[in-house]
Amino acid sequence: MKKLVVLSGAGVSAESGIKTFRDSDGLWENYNVEEVASIEGWERNPALMVQFYNERRRQLATAQPNDAHRIIGELEKDFEVTVVTQNVDNLHERGGSSNVIHLHGELTKVCSDRGKRCVEDIGYAEYEYGEKMADGGMKRPFIVWFGEEVPLLSLAAEAVEKADILVVIGTSLNVYPAAGLLYYASDACKIYLIDPKEVKPVSRRVEFIKEKATVGMRQLREKLLLCK
Repeated sequence: MKKLVVLSGAGVSAESGIKTFRDSDGLWENYNVEEVASIEGWERNPALMVQFYNERRRQLATAQPNDAHRIIGELEKDFEVTVVTQNVDNLHERGGSSNVIHLHGELTKVCSDRGKRCVEDIGYAEYEYGEKMADGGMKRPFIVWFGEEVPLLSLAAEAVEKADILVVIGTSLNVYPAAGLLYYASDACKIYLIDPKEVKPVSRRVEFIKEKATVGMRQLREKLLLCK
């Protein structure tokens, strides 16, 4: 089977009702991004961060995978698929994908503020600021915020290096280091980029599909199944 890597961003989940801050002037669900998505925000106001991510889990509990998630999951029948996502939701898994690398963490998990080695899956449950983990540290969202290292980046880069096909979907390629993954692809790798908006020029040869995620994945599925 050919190796297919999907690099996904917020645009994939937007059609499932998961709002993004990409098009909202630095606001995410009416919060300033620096307040709720940076390590400095946690240091300034951890109680606000706990409240914000409780709200995001509550929203995720009612969201459903869309056709883009489902088509990516179905492609496992014909390709060896790895999903590398910048999203913290679990819609890829619920859409049928079995090999998902979450670069920016997972909303349904918490970890200790003493480090991300002590992790607990809490599903869609809420918790109170000040609750403790097994190591005695305070619970914090299992999220990679701006200003923190991206621990799974090397694993993602390795997957892209081995890819026969790379699909970039729902991401503006503006957020580094994740955006740099495109350049790990081999010269022989076929690259598709799905996005309804103009994406900045890239130095690699890319086939653009200027559609929203669901429509673009339907079109791409037909192309891929002809060359599997």
